[in-house]
Amino acid sequence: MPVQIASSVVLHLSTLPVIFCIFPLQTGNFFGEVEGAVMNKLLTMGSFKRITLYDYQAMCRTNKESSDSAHSLLDPYNAFFAAVKWIMTELVLFLVEFNLCSWWHSDLTAKAQRLKQTLEPCDTEYPAFVSERTIKETTGSIACDDCFKSFVIQQIPSSNLFMVVVDNECFCDSVPPITMAPIEIRYNESLKCERLKSQKIRRRPESCHGFHPEENARECGGVPGLSAKPPFVLLPLLLTIFSR
Repeated sequence: MPVQIASSVVLHLSTLPVIFCIFPLQTGNFFGEVEGAVMNKLLTMGSFKRITLYDYQAMCRTNKESSDSAHSLLDPYNAFFAAVKWIMTELVLFLVEFNLCSWWHSDLTAKAQRLKQTLEPCDTEYPAFVSERTIKETTGSIACDDCFKSFVIQQIPSSNLFMVVVDNECFCDSVPPITMAPIEIRYNESLKCERLKSQKIRRRPESCHGFHPEENARECGGVPGLSAKPPFVLLPLLLTIFSR
């Protein structure tokens, strides 16, 4: 009877990264990227709820386009002047390069310029997953192409961790992984001005509150009320007089 192998992983509640796994290369990755089918099943069963978060201070990579102008319209006159210009250019280059220096510096090719990528402010959205704390333990199975993938998820007491045991013999390659990669939000060009107007400047508070009634604040210490006692002041004076 063959022994069925199962992979055990431990998930953190905040972002569901794999903390411990029998495959070291999968440790630290998002659980949805490692087991997309199981994560999708947990969302369907209600063990986790997917929410969308927005990042209004993100930086996106954009390809800087070339600023070269377009070619002028071709006509017979332009073709004639272009031919004359090419002949004169080749003649001048021939006279310039006909020297001893060109014997050692014959490489006149230019390197291809890479497309520059710059970072620009943008808005992005990315998914997050919230667990249902009422569910302590859940089991399930997934119908894959030619097998059934079973799993068990259990909440670890006194922690925000989950232990997930997944069948390692069945692979659900048909189910795409679930990633947390941010997606850039593309706004309509006509709505950019309206969006900037909606972002109002933060208003300052109308009054200042130095304390709260429920804090039960009271003055402590007593540094301003320090005073010297008369015996301690007269004692050094008497010692000075009698020492003479």
